[in-house]
Amino acid sequence: MTTHLPILQVIIPLLAAPFCIFLRIPRLVGIFAILVSAAAFLVSCGLLQQVITAGTISYKLGGWPAPWGIEYRIDILNVYLLLLVSAMSTIVLVAAQTSIKKELPEDRHVFFYTSFLLCLTGLLGILATADAFNVFVFLEISALSTYTMIALGTDRRALTASYQYLIMGTIGATFIIIGVGLMYMMTGTLNMYDLAERLPEVNTSRTVLSAFGFFIVGVCLKLALFPLHLWLPNAYAFAPSIATAFLAATATKVAVYLLIRLVFSIFGIEFVVTVLPMQEIFMVLGLAGIFAASVSAIYQLNIKRLFAYSSVAQIGYMILGLAIGTKLGLVATLVHMFNHALMKAAVFLAIGGAVYRIHSAQLIHFAGLGRKMPLTMAAIVIGGLSLIGVPLTVGFVSKWYLVLALLENGWWPVAILVLMSSLLAVMYVWRTVEWIYFTPPRINIDDVTEAPLSQLIPIWILVLANIYFGLNTSLTVGLSKMAAESLYGIFGGVL
Repeated sequence: MTTHLPILQVIIPLLAAPFCIFLRIPRLVGIFAILVSAAAFLVSCGLLQQVITAGTISYKLGGWPAPWGIEYRIDILNVYLLLLVSAMSTIVLVAAQTSIKKELPEDRHVFFYTSFLLCLTGLLGILATADAFNVFVFLEISALSTYTMIALGTDRRALTASYQYLIMGTIGATFIIIGVGLMYMMTGTLNMYDLAERLPEVNTSRTVLSAFGFFIVGVCLKLALFPLHLWLPNAYAFAPSIATAFLAATATKVAVYLLIRLVFSIFGIEFVVTVLPMQEIFMVLGLAGIFAASVSAIYQLNIKRLFAYSSVAQIGYMILGLAIGTKLGLVATLVHMFNHALMKAAVFLAIGGAVYRIHSAQLIHFAGLGRKMPLTMAAIVIGGLSLIGVPLTVGFVSKWYLVLALLENGWWPVAILVLMSSLLAVMYVWRTVEWIYFTPPRINIDDVTEAPLSQLIPIWILVLANIYFGLNTSLTVGLSKMAAESLYGIFGGVL
């Protein structure tokens, strides 16, 4: 059984998703979804143990060796993300049953869980596969199910947000499949590692340059890199809170992984440096995203939109770490991918707990909730402190490694800008704290009580994880360093 863990990672949620339709009973489907996600998490743990002890796993589907057959290849980089995605989905699903009772009509619950498991399948498939066309297939599975989850929201604006995401997501997917097609035309293979061997022979051709350009733009659309982020704020704001928490914790991280895999495992560092000024492009777009999105967050009236713009800014930090072009810069990016998932899942689940009680995500309606929902509001505050980068939280670890990487590379002016950007995070987090604790209630909250225990438990698991991994970095930094060393070992040198 252990030899088949790579395919079980994807097959378990894929087969479980349509089975939800046959169960029909919403509560039963919810429990079933939790068990499926927990099984996926256990498979991820098994894969992590195998990779650490035995090295990279190559799994040949149907017994056909690559490049003739489809290969699943599990290394330290993608098993790190497999662990993250499956863990986040399991924790979020624990809070789902209570949360969606107030946010979705009962007849939509089964469809929500079905879409959720399909989205999980797509994200895990993107991480596991070593086939470029398979990446596109799993990308579309996750995207289509995401559009559905967003559209299931009862707010009419959820339909508009879903449609906007559909248009931009389709454009991104089209760019990606064009890039895959052009690479196949030049090399005759779709296996990523076979592509890496064949592309150097033709990498000066315009076709390969075009393929790289299409792929980069398509992936950047998917990861919501500024200025291609316009789909994200509305999608996060009007989706059901559970969907927002899951997507914020996983979807953009998987897209960043795809960008890293593209640069390091397919085209190679030397090609990226010599052909296009990717360092400069990523540095400018990363910094622009950090400042533009942080400023936008300050002026938001909807708390979910506020933290959605914060996500765009945090993606800027990840891209900036990648732009540094050193092992330490890549470590900073990988560490922040994990840490940001913990921050945003905690914050959005806590917001979901508040929405469960007051039926609104408007910041003005959060006035005075600090006294009525102390545990839920404290979770938002601690998540906000992580976003700022306060010591003893995971956010501090992320920014510490990012600043170290910048200084190591001699980019001290950029390091100063990163530290200055934290002041903008202080402003929008403080604005939230001010409404929660220091503003009289604007609506009747006399009957408001703490979020249900089924929501508080996963919320505080994530909050405590924000503190624990801020103090103990052996897992996050250790795996990130191993992944960075393995990626730089493929081609050597610095970006």
